[in-house]
Amino acid sequence: MKRTVLTLTLLLAFSVAAFAQKDKNSNEFMKMGQTMNRIADYYVDEPDMQRINEKAISTMLSELDPHSVFITAKEVQRTNEGLEGKFYGIGVMFQILKDSVHVVEVVRGGPAEKVGMLAGDVFVKVNGKMFVGDSVTNSLVMKRFRGDKGTKVSFDVKRRGHKDLLHFDVVRDVIPINSIDTYFMIDKNTGYIRLDRFARTTMSEFRKAVHELKEQGMTQLIFDLRGNGGGFLDVAVALADEFLPRDKTIVYTKGRDSTNVHYHKSTDRGEFETGRLVVLIDEYSASASEIVTGAIQDWDRGIVIGRRSFGKGLVQRIFELNDRSQIRLTIARYYTPSGRCIQKPYKDGLEAYYRDISNRYSHKEMITTDSISLPDSVKYYTSARRVVYGGGGIIPDIFIPVDTTRMSDYWISLNSKGLINRFALEWTERNRANVLAKYPKYSDFVAAYPTMGVEKEFDKFVKDNGVEKTTVRGEWAAAWVNDYLKKKVNDTVNPLKDSEYASYMKKLIDDPKFRSEMMKKAKDEDQKAKAIVAKSDKYINTLVKSLIVRNLYGVRYYYETYKENDEAYGTAVRVINDNKMFQKFKINN
Repeated sequence: MKRTVLTLTLLLAFSVAAFAQKDKNSNEFMKMGQTMNRIADYYVDEPDMQRINEKAISTMLSELDPHSVFITAKEVQRTNEGLEGKFYGIGVMFQILKDSVHVVEVVRGGPAEKVGMLAGDVFVKVNGKMFVGDSVTNSLVMKRFRGDKGTKVSFDVKRRGHKDLLHFDVVRDVIPINSIDTYFMIDKNTGYIRLDRFARTTMSEFRKAVHELKEQGMTQLIFDLRGNGGGFLDVAVALADEFLPRDKTIVYTKGRDSTNVHYHKSTDRGEFETGRLVVLIDEYSASASEIVTGAIQDWDRGIVIGRRSFGKGLVQRIFELNDRSQIRLTIARYYTPSGRCIQKPYKDGLEAYYRDISNRYSHKEMITTDSISLPDSVKYYTSARRVVYGGGGIIPDIFIPVDTTRMSDYWISLNSKGLINRFALEWTERNRANVLAKYPKYSDFVAAYPTMGVEKEFDKFVKDNGVEKTTVRGEWAAAWVNDYLKKKVNDTVNPLKDSEYASYMKKLIDDPKFRSEMMKKAKDEDQKAKAIVAKSDKYINTLVKSLIVRNLYGVRYYYETYKENDEAYGTAVRVINDNKMFQKFKINN
């Protein structure tokens, strides 16, 4: 094995070196081959040449840029699954709760559905072995559920209402991965599409969604690219083409040879070339998402809402190595039609590059665009002569700050203990049969939901699990001051050892004006805190409702429900119906 790996490594090194004899780096190629040879022949212990070789390749690529990477042969298939739009498995969405794996959703037409598995089933055994306990992790579940097409796996599951375990033999088959999470009509004119990734199935899914929405009356569209990390370049170009008229530059790429520029232009086959368009982005919208958004913004085709996108504008080409591992090597940069480079700086190293998002929080960019300072050297102009900026990522036309107020101490406590997900799943399993019998349609369930008392059940559930709503700070302060004024400084109060603190309290007691100011401040703080708690409660209740909906009717309806608490979504709905806003941004629709 050692000699095989070494021979292949040396052949690769020497062939590159031979090809580059006149190149100034040819000696460097030779040094690598010589080093590998010396390690293989003379190192004191038997070296793992494959591991050393792969580590060396990864280290070399990391010196170039953040997106040039090495992928082992084992990782290639898993890495490509999301982009290819399929994998082989049993076809269930699952959630681990209380050391058990629960089925949240069964893929329609998938292997699990064909043998009769249902949402709400709990796995007890896999291939005859117990499948519960602390050792059951997400990675282990994926390993057991996925496998080669045609292979069989057996399950014993617990189902509510059945005394004994149910046994299923499932033959793994192709499982599609949808790139569109959901699409629906917001009102009689406005459609909504949420795209999760740019995969091989994206265009067929997108055209199907647009066709169905148009049949329902859609004349304007909110296109959600938040959290979309990108995918295939050709799919991004094809998707942008759906919104632009003929012969418009969508994106161009430029590599080491600056004279070799490759332009991608639109055709005359767009499904939504006219009609108002709003695009939603955030700090996790990257690569292909930025190509589409940049083209729409530069041609003044739609209004962009959200926060500055990730800033990934490097083009990778895949090179397969002898053992079917791959290197993905950056060969060019993306540029928007106006000439903006999408890529953010990365010369300070990988750690600084990936810390960029957290730095945006600390620099308050997530709260206000005032903290974004860009020089005129990265100033560009749209087709209508609006100013836009390069330097990394797409800056939206309308900024939506991160909503930190809803993240109360109460929410943090619930989230850290997993109580929100747990309640939603347990409530669904208790009520699934009755709810689906009474409300077979999502719309009927949503209409009836306020009368079901779920919020009261949730409050009792979290209290029974040891979480109390945090007393708001202002309310506590006002009560504390009143109590202290009654007691004055006597034996029932801890001694005031700190002189500055004692002076403050003396002033609070002796100075009516100062006391009045402090009481007012406490009451104002109380009102602010109560507003935060109310907002957090609304967010938590909406999240619970969305998770229950997902468990009952599928992930598509999760987003349709969650929109009730989505500020960017709400802003988009208002903007798309605002004539003055479209005039302000000189949008062509």
